[in-house]
Amino acid sequence: MFNVKKETKKLLILFIFNEIKSFKDVFLTKINSYDTIYIVAFCVILSMIYKKIIERNTNMDKEEVITKICDSGVVAVVRAENAEQAIKIAEACIEGGVPAIELTFTVPGAHHVIEELAKRYTSEQIILGAGTVMDSETARISILSGAQYVVSPYFNLDMVKLCNRYRVACMPGAMTINEVVEAMEAGADVVKLFPGETSGPKMIKAIKGPIPYAKVMPTGGVDVDNVAEWICAGAVAVGAGSALTAGAQTGDYAAITVMGREFIKRIREARGL
Repeated sequence: MFNVKKETKKLLILFIFNEIKSFKDVFLTKINSYDTIYIVAFCVILSMIYKKIIERNTNMDKEEVITKICDSGVVAVVRAENAEQAIKIAEACIEGGVPAIELTFTVPGAHHVIEELAKRYTSEQIILGAGTVMDSETARISILSGAQYVVSPYFNLDMVKLCNRYRVACMPGAMTINEVVEAMEAGADVVKLFPGETSGPKMIKAIKGPIPYAKVMPTGGVDVDNVAEWICAGAVAVGAGSALTAGAQTGDYAAITVMGREFIKRIREARGL
């Protein structure tokens, strides 16, 4: 006698492991007219769930991640007092046209926030990264939580190696040309110029003089009034923190959305778009 529970479990296992031929064999030879409706309904629901899981967890190639960040031109550096505030900031940024979110590990339970954002948004809606990553262990945690790129305030060789091992985009920090070259030689996809306010846009010009192919993203000291100067100096994108997200301090998340749109507008203007 056909055991519905037993056979549906078998179908589930075959489906998960993509054993399509076996799936068809089981379906066509073992079910009878009384069980057909149950099995078909189950498989339809299962396929819908499976499709959603795939959509949510499909990671872009790191080259595509970097391209999207550069096209956007701005990464929202999210610092918050708690997870709820961090998520609200991220949502406000996305609504303002800033999909690149760098969720920093100064946020309590940061990896859980990354997991939550990865569940709420598809890779078409968000470019989700982890920031203030100080070591390879934290980098791995962030990647497993759903981070598509990893940002650090300094150059850590082990962290860069780990990101390259798993083909996840990596942006270590640097302040000097020597550090920039070391990061590039190690395999950094983009070098984060940090803190940007100590050198200004002229540092980007100084770097790109002898190293025109360097991809540099300044963070710190970037705001809507000088973002065009950074872009014109050669920055592939900018990291914007409090200049973008200050509204969160007073609960004015709408102000973040407005500021995000202004950042995007000025970056496009600077690029002649």
